[in-house]
Amino acid sequence: MDTLAGKRIVLGVCGSIAAYKVAQLARDLTLAGALVDVILTESAERFVGAATFQALTGRPVLTDMWSLPEDGVVGHVSLGMHADMVVIAPATANTIARLAAGLADDLLTTTVLATRAPLLIAPAMNPAMYEHPATQANLAVLRERGAYVLEPEVGRMAEPVVGRGRLPEPADLLAEIHALWGRRYGPLRGRRVVVTAGGTREPIDPVRYIGNRSSGQMGYALATRARDLGAQVTLISGPTALTPPRAVSFVAVETALEMQAAVQSACAQADILIMNAAVADFRPASTAAEKIKKHNDEGMVLHLVQNPDVVGELAGRHDIFKVGFAAETNDLLVNARHKLRRKGLNLIVANDAVASIGQPEIALTVLDGERAVELPRQPKAVAAAALLDVIVERFEYWLSTRRPSGEEFEDR
Repeated sequence: MDTLAGKRIVLGVCGSIAAYKVAQLARDLTLAGALVDVILTESAERFVGAATFQALTGRPVLTDMWSLPEDGVVGHVSLGMHADMVVIAPATANTIARLAAGLADDLLTTTVLATRAPLLIAPAMNPAMYEHPATQANLAVLRERGAYVLEPEVGRMAEPVVGRGRLPEPADLLAEIHALWGRRYGPLRGRRVVVTAGGTREPIDPVRYIGNRSSGQMGYALATRARDLGAQVTLISGPTALTPPRAVSFVAVETALEMQAAVQSACAQADILIMNAAVADFRPASTAAEKIKKHNDEGMVLHLVQNPDVVGELAGRHDIFKVGFAAETNDLLVNARHKLRRKGLNLIVANDAVASIGQPEIALTVLDGERAVELPRQPKAVAAAALLDVIVERFEYWLSTRRPSGEEFEDR
């Protein structure tokens, strides 16, 4: 289930040409299961009509503080009192200034003053207006009061100007909303989670490499879900065709040795490691400086050396919850259990390599040495959500059992 399902989200839309993007955001939030109450400012109605948002959300669009459909005379504050989150996108310089001043002269500003829910503000305006000291000072005031301000992007504006002031795309706005919700309410809030993804490439020469068919889909889905559950996520990825998820720290690597260094660094303060990457077991003993040419009918002999065991090297770390993966072509559970013990893991996730690597769907078996949880074949994003539920449950149990008796264990 989406973390926003059943939540009441107030979506404030201000007068900006970027308002057209927010129609898609309203639809995406509704499809995620949220109850979306759209407030259009008077200026916003000049750019996009109320009928558009009402059709996309299935709920009345609100514009006038005195004509709300429910709650009688307290209707002008009930939206803020009942909201689980308030999002203002696009937020104009005028609305930002009024919010910083604490005004309550329309429905949107009144709702913000009346709410104690998380507040996300996504400014969009002319670059000169955004960079003006008055706007920056107003945004600083709002940040100090606890608002999360999503910095606009650099790009071409409606007028022939290029600069910082563009509203992020709807998918990016949705990702930031998920991340903010998780940081405030998620079961992994305050936790540091490291996720590895994709395969590694071990160079033979400047053109060729040894690699595997890992697409990185599962690892990226796991990083996204961990973010939505509130974790501070570091995603360490080998080369993939995927776009890194928003609101996570992204580290790009290519070889197993680079993966090893990145994991060791990221795990210094981590609570959970999810080692999903398909790290090559071997690499060429040497890499040619130039492209290797064919010589008549002669073959080529490669001398391979073993790569380090990235997760196995952490077997002695008992202050981090370690989750590994076993992608096998035979004796799946036998090999997975052996790997679980040999590498000192807390959990191992077994999957059929042929049926899952590079495929959009996956079936998983989660093992902890005693129990096995079967997750049916399903899209990897859905499987990642189900797997994170198992990981969170086992992580919380692990925390409760590892506290030294008579001593205080300080959670990071």
